[in-house]
Amino acid sequence: MTRELVCRQMCIPPTSTRRFRTWPARELRSLLLLLVSTGLLAMLPPPLVAQKPTTLPNETPEKFVPTNYGFEYVKRSEWILMRDGVRLHTVIIVPSTAKTTKAPILLTRTPYNAAGLTGYSESSHLGPIISGYDNTTDVIVEGGYIRVVQDIRGKYGSEGEYVMNRPLRGPQNPTTVDHATDTYDTIAWLIKNIPETNGKVGILGISYDGFLPLMALVNPHPALKVSVPMNPMVDGWMGDDWFHNGAFRQQGMSYIYDQEATRGNEVRWWTSHFDDYDMFMQAGSAGELGRRRGLEQVGFWRKLLEHPAYDAYWRDQAVDKILAAQPLKVPVMLVHSLWDQEDIYGDIAVYKAIEPKDTNNDKVFLVMGPWYHGQMIKDGSALGAVKFNSDTALTFRRDILRPFLDHYLKDGAPKADVAPVVAFETGTNTWHRLSSWPAGCPSGCTVKPTPLYLADGLKAGFAAPKAGDAAFEEYISDPAKPVPYRARPIDSPSWSRWLVDDQREASGRPDVVAFVSETLNAPVKISGEPIANLIASTSGTDSDWVVKLIDVYPDEVAGQSNMGGYQLMISADIFRGRYRESFETAKPLAPNTPLRYRFALPTANHVFLPGHRIMVQIQSSWFPLYDRNPQTFVPNIFWAKPGDYRKALQRIYHAPGDNLRQASFIELPLVTRR
Repeated sequence: MTRELVCRQMCIPPTSTRRFRTWPARELRSLLLLLVSTGLLAMLPPPLVAQKPTTLPNETPEKFVPTNYGFEYVKRSEWILMRDGVRLHTVIIVPSTAKTTKAPILLTRTPYNAAGLTGYSESSHLGPIISGYDNTTDVIVEGGYIRVVQDIRGKYGSEGEYVMNRPLRGPQNPTTVDHATDTYDTIAWLIKNIPETNGKVGILGISYDGFLPLMALVNPHPALKVSVPMNPMVDGWMGDDWFHNGAFRQQGMSYIYDQEATRGNEVRWWTSHFDDYDMFMQAGSAGELGRRRGLEQVGFWRKLLEHPAYDAYWRDQAVDKILAAQPLKVPVMLVHSLWDQEDIYGDIAVYKAIEPKDTNNDKVFLVMGPWYHGQMIKDGSALGAVKFNSDTALTFRRDILRPFLDHYLKDGAPKADVAPVVAFETGTNTWHRLSSWPAGCPSGCTVKPTPLYLADGLKAGFAAPKAGDAAFEEYISDPAKPVPYRARPIDSPSWSRWLVDDQREASGRPDVVAFVSETLNAPVKISGEPIANLIASTSGTDSDWVVKLIDVYPDEVAGQSNMGGYQLMISADIFRGRYRESFETAKPLAPNTPLRYRFALPTANHVFLPGHRIMVQIQSSWFPLYDRNPQTFVPNIFWAKPGDYRKALQRIYHAPGDNLRQASFIELPLVTRR
């Protein structure tokens, strides 16, 4: 039997009108046996029956639409178009209350991932959503603000190119855009496209996010009603993240690596030693460590290598200098941390630059708290071993920040009772309302620069050195054994606390000289910047000088035994000797010659209490926070070779008698009663 004959008898024509033929069972069995025996069964077409599915149906919908039942807010992501065509990813969180009562906008622009900062927790409640960024729920949530967080250009969800602290349009930025224009364009979009807003915008942020509210003050959008920069990056060479008076802060290398290697910070700096001290020592110089880690692929690192001095690259983008040349249109609240381990310079510099413009005393405000970098949005009851007897950060947010924002941003809000300067006084742990800074107390006080002399016998006091006293103290500075900036092993988790570390370990080293006063019988209060006036010599041709002003606690402290004899750093900084004559041009030092080094220490508002003593420590390294000075002049310390690092004999002069030109002292901003 042929295949055609079988098909004529069994196959069903392709027509829906043909009736099916019914086969008797005996004939069907005979036919099947014949097909099997002749092999024709395999030649037949497949039966027209339903096939079993090979996969299960997909249970995930192509697009899931959450109901958001009971949510206190509506959250959405937008890509806001800038004037050059770049779109910036922006997260907008509108509280449900804003649907009936128009609400102001609180904007933060950030390089730290807007989606992550506003998606810390999945919750129907507003507080947990924004707590990934900060702990200002008592301001934002209770205040009913619309929260907007935006990725700056080149980071995370935003388009465009990333440039560290992108300079304003001008000599360092030939493009048509900067952070000022991006903020302007963003605000213009927000007030047009968020129907729940009352049309008023405030901008706030910390650190890099604090630098951006300062940029918003340049040609500000009319809807910008207030700016709150907290611990902002202002001048990276003079005293913020990258250098302090020319000394490179090499522990910031990991931040540069993480921030610039990729758009979304996917590539991370890696550890190679448990103790950072060992890691930096093994590499030798900061430049060599950067080379080993491939850091020269990163644009900002190459700029640091090319600009170790305070040249036009740094001067052109110093924010205090920029704002000094701008009209003052928007009220500003500068928030300063007295123990800011990262950006302790900038906000005070901005205050000094713009406060003279505030002729009506209603646009420039300064708040100083006893905090580390960013602690004002966390718990502020203590910092390390130092306790403040109250949650100082909560006091700031509840009694200062919230009324301030409400006053400028909410329709019909009461006038905020916020003084031009609100300063926490450490030592006594009290807040003071002041008319300006520095001003020692609300009334009846004056701030008088007063020398605290460094004298023979490692004494410190307000009396000038006497005839017959020794002319100097000396120590050996060895780059092979640099002074740690904190007790080893040095790790990252406790980074925020190092400025309040007990300094006893350093004071006991032979390469640190410590001058200490007699026990105080009366309180000594300082308000402002102590000025180091150091007369020093080195046997080398370059040198660093570290000066630390310290409060030495009584030998025993009732109620807190761990504070007995504690040496608390109140103000301290470093100066790189090669810039003694000019920050722009490095010059070698004349060996074994007493030279004057005069530089400001960070601002302080402190009372040295009776029973305490005042100490001044001086050393020539602060490692590995700052790179080692080889103590031999080289054109660029980033590339110092092993043979360049040499021991040096250091002398601190306290000349007696009439030769006070060679007397070292710390000029204290001493508060006295009129």
